[in-house]
Amino acid sequence: MISKTPTRKEAFDLLLKYNQNESLIKHALAVEGVMRYFARTRGEDEEKWGIIGLIHDLDYEQFPERHCKKTKEVLWEQNWPEDYIRAAISHGWGICIDVQPETDLEKILYAVDELTGLVVTTALVRPSKSVMDLKAKSVKKKWKDKRFAAGVNRSIIEKGVQMLDMELQDLITGTIMGMREIAEDIGLA
Repeated sequence: MISKTPTRKEAFDLLLKYNQNESLIKHALAVEGVMRYFARTRGEDEEKWGIIGLIHDLDYEQFPERHCKKTKEVLWEQNWPEDYIRAAISHGWGICIDVQPETDLEKILYAVDELTGLVVTTALVRPSKSVMDLKAKSVKKKWKDKRFAAGVNRSIIEKGVQMLDMELQDLITGTIMGMREIAEDIGLA
């Protein structure tokens, strides 16, 4: 069977088939926006990176105990390309699956999945409740307070930054820039 490249609409419809939780949908949109931003800045396939960001947590709401594994099954059944499937599930490396991020796409997804949560939480405690005026400096300040956004696994972000050979500041800035582009859709304009 020949796999077919999914469209953004097909990916979004699939996301909505498996997810009704507004927070999870906004998270998917945030990660999609960030992935598109990083793809563009690196001269990569923005559509591919965005689609993978959009569906990376496809199974999380309905199958949290089979996270990433169920996504792999669903995407396989939908005849998605192997590299899309691998990239999508690699964000669960060391948590729920043993597929280590290897490409830049996979490493960025791995790092920004958690980081978007910290950016959202930081934006929401600001008077503007927006990413439009948020700076990396503010996120880094909140980063140090382990009680703030305690659910965000900072060690995963740090591991991602090391894999990418990037500065944390640059990853945070890129994440904010990507989220600004879809701020309206995620309620952070």
